[in-house]
Amino acid sequence: MNDILPDQTPVWQFLENRVKQVLGSYGYAEIRMPIVEQTDLFKRSIGEVTDIVEKEMYTFEDRNGDSLTLRPEGTASCVRACEEHGLTFNQVQRLWYMGPMFRHERPQKGRYRQFHQIGVETFGMQGPDIDAELIVMTARLWEQLGVDKSVTLHLNTLGSAQARARFRDDLVAYLSEHRDQLDSDSLRRLDTNPLRILDSKEPSTQDLLDSAPHFHDYIDDESREHFDRLKALLDQAGIGYEVNARLVRGLDYYGKTVFEWITDELGSQGTVCAGGRYDGLVEQLGGRATPAVGFAMGVERLILLLETLDAVPAEVHRQVDVYAMAMGDGAFDEMFGRVEALRQATGLRIQLHCGGGSFKSQMKKADRSGALVALILGEDELAQGVISVKQLRLSSEQKQVSLESLPQELLEIFKENQE
Repeated sequence: MNDILPDQTPVWQFLENRVKQVLGSYGYAEIRMPIVEQTDLFKRSIGEVTDIVEKEMYTFEDRNGDSLTLRPEGTASCVRACEEHGLTFNQVQRLWYMGPMFRHERPQKGRYRQFHQIGVETFGMQGPDIDAELIVMTARLWEQLGVDKSVTLHLNTLGSAQARARFRDDLVAYLSEHRDQLDSDSLRRLDTNPLRILDSKEPSTQDLLDSAPHFHDYIDDESREHFDRLKALLDQAGIGYEVNARLVRGLDYYGKTVFEWITDELGSQGTVCAGGRYDGLVEQLGGRATPAVGFAMGVERLILLLETLDAVPAEVHRQVDVYAMAMGDGAFDEMFGRVEALRQATGLRIQLHCGGGSFKSQMKKADRSGALVALILGEDELAQGVISVKQLRLSSEQKQVSLESLPQELLEIFKENQE
């Protein structure tokens, strides 16, 4: 688990604000869930024989002896909240959330035991149109973040539960005949979650799978039609994709559409967004049968991608527009009131120097603040009703303007800088 320090938070805010803008433009509403849930919620939704439940959850007993878990993902919590508050009863919902998740994984680049996810969940829509909307929405987000040229969409269908069961039986039978060629992780999954073997990164296992039963040969007609319609909508929207027959999701509740956005800019940690359809989960958790589809993206990994591609605009790191300083008690008292009025009149981010110090030391702090403009008020300027304005990032000369015309002067300076 790690701290997010003040020099890092501007990038987080940049990403979060872009996400809010894009999701808001599609009419999605925010929901906020607690980070602690009953352990049984995740066992029932994720599956007791998944890596998450078996090895990665932070689970503990509270003072009442109840088993509680820090949420390892957001979908189950969102479904629980919607059921508890009647949000899925004869209703359509488009929801999003953002916050920390917890898994006791082996630390590696871009992965933390407390990590952050942005998730989107939709309920009550069973056609491929909403699947397509989610994918188009993520594509628009990549454009807004400036990473669209560095991600690729992988797409697959997992078919119906019955189709998956038939495929699973045949896959297990085939792999059981070649147990001696499987890596240790795949051997363990063979008896617990064999579909995850399709996602193995071991070259020898992938070679073995080349001759295994093919998933798409088992897909039922309804799922195939759903998938074909989804691809047609993506084609119409100009969204490129690769059909990846070995793409599976690590959680038990997925069926039909699954997708991932992959990048090769981050080495082995290539997935930046993943999701799919989970029509059976609401009913599995005690609600009425409700079609649902969603996705989640890892914030840390997206930020790593932004920084790797140098896609964060320079102004994101600037937290102060104007640095105001005063020499002498009378000048400071005047500046104190002026700065508050300036913030209200201009909307600029203005930091007032506090703690005194020489002119030279205050100028050093003004420069380190990242501000574009410094305001300097001394006793002589105060007596004349003027203030000195210095642009810190340009070679233009320092000039004096009247205190009364200062708001307009600042607005003009920042308008010129934007142009």
